[in-house]
Amino acid sequence: MAQKFPNDRFDQIPDDLERIGAHRAPRPKGYGWIWVAWCAGAVIVIVGLGALAIFAINGTLNVNLPFGHATASQTPTATPTPTPTITPAVNPALNLIVLNGTTKSGLAADATTTLKAAGWQNITPANASSTDVKTTTVYYSDPKNEAAALAVSQELAGAPIQVTQDFAASGADITIVLGDDYKPTHQ
Repeated sequence: MAQKFPNDRFDQIPDDLERIGAHRAPRPKGYGWIWVAWCAGAVIVIVGLGALAIFAINGTLNVNLPFGHATASQTPTATPTPTPTITPAVNPALNLIVLNGTTKSGLAADATTTLKAAGWQNITPANASSTDVKTTTVYYSDPKNEAAALAVSQELAGAPIQVTQDFAASGADITIVLGDDYKPTHQ
């Protein structure tokens, strides 16, 4: 048995209302593309902001705006700080290792003789683990020994110097690896 309830405002449906009961009217045609457009726009904005952030972090963002030009009084001028010049200095107290990185015998002994003549005292000649070194290089592990490394470089025809920790375990303050470009002077 069905119960009858008195009529109320929900029983009278206006003619201009598109809703029928709890159901909604069908969506207009093309309604789904609006969401696609919103999502695409959001992706473009997020990717653009991410790219700008990466450029700003890397320091490669350079924006020249056509308005708001800075005047000379607004732009601070940075005074370049002079880099100190390192003067080569022989320090006989330092330990040096001379490694022959070639197949030519006697190069480490020749370089040792050259360095002793220049005032170096604690020098150990040896062979390197590799015999295919092309360029003679002076390595030092402590930045305070840069002047001494430059002095060694001058004695070895201006060999490049490089700071590294690769030879720190050997106990030497400066390690010289002789390459194929080394020209013996005492043989």
